[in-house]
Amino acid sequence: MTSFRTPPAGAFPALRFPDWLELVEDRSAALRKAAGTADGQARVPGCPDWTVRDLVAHLGQVQRFWAAAVAAGPASRPPDPDADAVGDAAPSGETPSGELTAWSARSTALLLDALRAAGPDLECWTWWSTSGSPATAGAVARHQVQEAAVHARDAQDAVGAPEPLPPALAVDALDEFLHIGFGSMDGWPHAPARVALVCEEGPAWTLILDATGASAIRVAPGGGPAPGASLTGPAEELLLALYRRVPYDRGTLRVSGDAELVRQLVVWSPLD
Repeated sequence: MTSFRTPPAGAFPALRFPDWLELVEDRSAALRKAAGTADGQARVPGCPDWTVRDLVAHLGQVQRFWAAAVAAGPASRPPDPDADAVGDAAPSGETPSGELTAWSARSTALLLDALRAAGPDLECWTWWSTSGSPATAGAVARHQVQEAAVHARDAQDAVGAPEPLPPALAVDALDEFLHIGFGSMDGWPHAPARVALVCEEGPAWTLILDATGASAIRVAPGGGPAPGASLTGPAEELLLALYRRVPYDRGTLRVSGDAELVRQLVVWSPLD
């Protein structure tokens, strides 16, 4: 995993399909490891309505859903969320009964098997297809890294033992979130604006916000038109701040310019 733990300084990490598969497996295992040391009914700070057991079940259900979407190939509609080829999924929104760790591991394996069988270029249904971003198995794999990584951190927070994300994973997940998550949002509900997101590792983006929504552009730090506000810090902290897992104005993150604009950005996107 060296290639995505130590990216060249200032470079966007060139993560590829095999890296994303490895990271999905690694971060899903990290979630199960943390959950295995917790009381299943313990609350998750990043998702206060969920218990640790709910968190594990959620990731497993998400992975099974995307396994079905990838396996179906090109499609105009998502798969039935209650369908399960192996017959051991809970109905949508319900927590599986019985031994959850093995069920979770099976969920991850189903997703990885579907992705490997499909390859990175197979088209499939995605909720972000209207954003102009790729709707492929490779794009699903990349998105599922982000899903597993953030929820693994949630599980670690629940047991008081958060671990740092590999820097290249954090940069790649942040890039994906800006293009897919924000890029799929409806129109920006405030005055048109630009926000810069700057990683201490080097990569930076300008997020253009207007009535059409949000567009992310990779830029050289300090390049492009002056933004109305900037948020600077480690890639991991930027990602977790946009996921509302850590405060955007805490010590490791620095806001310059219009702080209210940064607050508006952070609370804009709905999150699970």
